[in-house]
Amino acid sequence: MLHSILFYGGAVLLTIIMSAAAIVSALITRSSASPQKIARLWARMLLFIGGVRLEVEGREHLNPRRPYIFAANHQSQFDIFALLAAVPVPFSWLAKEELFQIPLLGPAMKGAGYIPINRTDRRAAFASIDQAAARVREGTSIVIFPEGTRSLDGKLKTFKKGGFFLAIKSRQPVVPVSISGSFRVLAKRSFRVHRGTIRVHFSAPVPTDNLSPPDKDRLIAEVRRIMEQHLPPEERGEAETPPRPRKSQ
Repeated sequence: MLHSILFYGGAVLLTIIMSAAAIVSALITRSSASPQKIARLWARMLLFIGGVRLEVEGREHLNPRRPYIFAANHQSQFDIFALLAAVPVPFSWLAKEELFQIPLLGPAMKGAGYIPINRTDRRAAFASIDQAAARVREGTSIVIFPEGTRSLDGKLKTFKKGGFFLAIKSRQPVVPVSISGSFRVLAKRSFRVHRGTIRVHFSAPVPTDNLSPPDKDRLIAEVRRIMEQHLPPEERGEAETPPRPRKSQ
């Protein structure tokens, strides 16, 4: 318990300091590059004070000069820190709109170029997806959590379709990202932080340039299949119902 108390105390202090630094750097540079570097440093420091070791595999699959949609499973709040530290290219998040209302953190996220999404308004959510697709076409990578929220038991859950509409609209490849170990570090609905190892595996990108919206279920199934290959059996979850075959014209 003492470890958890020390972590949260350090996390609050670091977040205040780093958020202020990100806001100031965004105002001075008029660019999201500096706030993103500060966010990476913030994440690495949080992993350190949390006693978490990060293992990263598969970076050789990525071309640092092109944009991707990174699709990761979501076990824990520590997934955010792990991805900020592990993804080797600049990127933005699709983040729930409420986070942008938090003092200091919200303006810092805005300065880093993160995109708010209103999950209660379907029309507003699709407008955010259109905005994100335009960003990707312009060269900015995006990270999504296809499950939409953290898993209650650490197992892979059903994927939502919005992020895959984004991938198809942007015509950029999807990188399946398998995160394991983070649920044991900090489970959902728990406040106790445990020391441990988080493993992040980047699989080879899945192309989308020849896909159209009706292909989204096939894309979801393929990304999930690849993601599960790099998760331990106890984290793979139940198989989803396969998509129905498309009728021939």
